[in-house]
Amino acid sequence: MDFLIKAAQLLLSLSILVVLHEFGHYLTARYFKIRVEKFYLFFNPWFSIFKKKIGETEWGIGWLPLGGYVKISGMVDESMDKEQMAQPIQPWEFRAKPAWQRLIVMIGGVVVNLIVGVLIYIFVVFAWGEEQIHTEDLQAGLSIHPYMQKYGLESGDNILAIEDEEVLHYADISSGLLVRNQHKLKVKHANGEIEKIILPEGIDYEVFKAGAFPVVGLRHKSTEINYFSAIANDETIGIKSGDAIVQINDTDLNSIEFNNLDKLEKVVLKIAREEDTLEVIIKNDELKNLAIVYPGFGAGLKEGDKIIKVNEEDVVYFDDFSDELFHSKNKKAAVTVLRKGEKITVSAPVTENGKLGFYTIGVAPIDKDAYQHIDYSFGASISRGFSRGMTTLSDYVGQLKFIFTKKGASSIGGFGAIGNLFPPTWDWQIFWLNTALISIILAFMNILPIPALDGGHVVFLLYEMVTGKEAPQKVLEYAQMVGFFILMALLLYANGNDIYRAFFGG
Repeated sequence: MDFLIKAAQLLLSLSILVVLHEFGHYLTARYFKIRVEKFYLFFNPWFSIFKKKIGETEWGIGWLPLGGYVKISGMVDESMDKEQMAQPIQPWEFRAKPAWQRLIVMIGGVVVNLIVGVLIYIFVVFAWGEEQIHTEDLQAGLSIHPYMQKYGLESGDNILAIEDEEVLHYADISSGLLVRNQHKLKVKHANGEIEKIILPEGIDYEVFKAGAFPVVGLRHKSTEINYFSAIANDETIGIKSGDAIVQINDTDLNSIEFNNLDKLEKVVLKIAREEDTLEVIIKNDELKNLAIVYPGFGAGLKEGDKIIKVNEEDVVYFDDFSDELFHSKNKKAAVTVLRKGEKITVSAPVTENGKLGFYTIGVAPIDKDAYQHIDYSFGASISRGFSRGMTTLSDYVGQLKFIFTKKGASSIGGFGAIGNLFPPTWDWQIFWLNTALISIILAFMNILPIPALDGGHVVFLLYEMVTGKEAPQKVLEYAQMVGFFILMALLLYANGNDIYRAFFGG
């Protein structure tokens, strides 16, 4: 059911945005008296789910949900209608119009997507307001990724300003360091000392490569083990990353000692995997594999254990625990827990990512009362919504630099990744916020100078306007084909990443 709700939200969001994008092309074309032969939501190779001709335009819904299109008369596009292009030029055709008019038609969809994204932000801010949490109001400071200790930052410190601007939400700190090229911090240390720290150029790539994000967060005391989750895939025993152990041989985990499992004739795990529950049979000689993917459970930790020390360092906040594990990567850590009033210490192998393979029972952040709900008048919503739209565009463009790294290329996602932006329950505020984000992403992606995208057509039109010469039709046709194959390759790669992560983790 969770999958269906996410899929429904994604389909509705994309349908709205595709239709509005194509209307941007349609309306500008009709304004310049250019004939639009087809207007389709989704693609319709071989057949259509629905179609109806109204006037000169066939309106329809295709069966292949990969976008949509308008077929404009006299234009080299995805239809590759060479027969039409071989006929004499007609006054209602795209190719008969001045280059500046054709340029407006081509950027019409991008402009609409950008405007729609900003408008959605305006109305979301007006309808629901906004949550802010100024770092100057935090009493416990911030949870800071231990990687940043090399630069004089650690959990409990408070970052009051970045580039001399007050921090209105702690998430802006991570965005500032990773995508906004911001390096200058005003830091209030736990002892009350104020210090200015200037991070080096290249900190964005360094943090990204190290996987040290989120860079900051709110501190909390979630130190009681809730359940055990696999830290990696193991095809030998049929475990996938994220699988949670529910029972062993129909017995509660806390009634079982891992070291005694080899005495059983067979070990049957009941596993929770996303929405499903399934059984996995483990052979005695495969128990070592089980201990590797569930290192905390294999070391003897139990559900309900409250972590109080790691390597003799007291654990008060969750970041005390995660910091110690970070410095114990690929080593064993002495984890002391409180179990039914008794202190017990186990030696647990820490993964290269600083994990032990369990989730804690979530508790509210210490500074939950520092949240401020801000309501906006409609006039103020316009300014705030525009600002959020431009920041979203800027941040998205800023993070594209990571695509050209090995880690970034493997992180590219397709429809699965986009679908996971949506929650498993329908929430209109989150739906519209995600729709605004996707709309702005579509605007930017479509204006990229890739043949077959709007930006590719724009490049040829700009060439014509500068040189006074149209690009040869053969060049446009070949560019359209090359662009199509580039887009298909990117689509297959991105969705292939989704499939790989679904089956093999990562």
